[in-house]
Amino acid sequence: MKKWVASFIDHTLLKPTCTSADIERLCLEAMEYRFAAVCVPLFSTGQAHRILQSDPAGGVGLATVIGFPMGYTTLQSKQTEVREAIAMGAGELDVVINLIALKDGNWNYLREEIETLTRQIHKEKKIIKVIVESGVLTETELKRCCETFGPIGIDYMKTSTGYAEKGASLGDVQKMRAWLPDSVKIKASGGIRHYDFAWELIEAGADRIGCSASLQIVQEEKKEIMEKS
Repeated sequence: MKKWVASFIDHTLLKPTCTSADIERLCLEAMEYRFAAVCVPLFSTGQAHRILQSDPAGGVGLATVIGFPMGYTTLQSKQTEVREAIAMGAGELDVVINLIALKDGNWNYLREEIETLTRQIHKEKKIIKVIVESGVLTETELKRCCETFGPIGIDYMKTSTGYAEKGASLGDVQKMRAWLPDSVKIKASGGIRHYDFAWELIEAGADRIGCSASLQIVQEEKKEIMEKS
């Protein structure tokens, strides 16, 4: 049986101008619509954790971002952010890779960065999602990311931060699914605003959809179902 699209969505708010009231609203919406998780700024993680703990049904995950959105902070800085995020209650950590290292061809650094962070996060029994910013990569670079990070044992590879000039695409998700081990899931994010596109990404291999247009997407789904019935 086809799942509701809400069960795939990380309900996301990462604007630098978001307020505590915005974060509260995001969490309440996630609890109402049963989204897979919320994804919030590191600063807001503790607040989101407290709100989600009040959910009698449970099951809404809490994700935050590390090295966001540029990825060029040092490994040590990312490790510190990971420790803070976990201490505040995050169960899923979306980590931006160091794109400067990638464009320099420094794959040894990239491998060490993600290996170190994966060990740290898995030691605490949390989930790591590695953001590769696929929209600014060549096909060769994207394939190298899959070949480098997939065998490390990451939980997800994520397409985008949503802050680059190009976000998720069907082609990138299809390639990632072909090049990654079956054990690594895919999160598509960046520019996903409509139900049809979200579901196309899921059918192409995405296990999660990161978006801020979540409510619009679920409403479009309901409208489509009503029109077909």
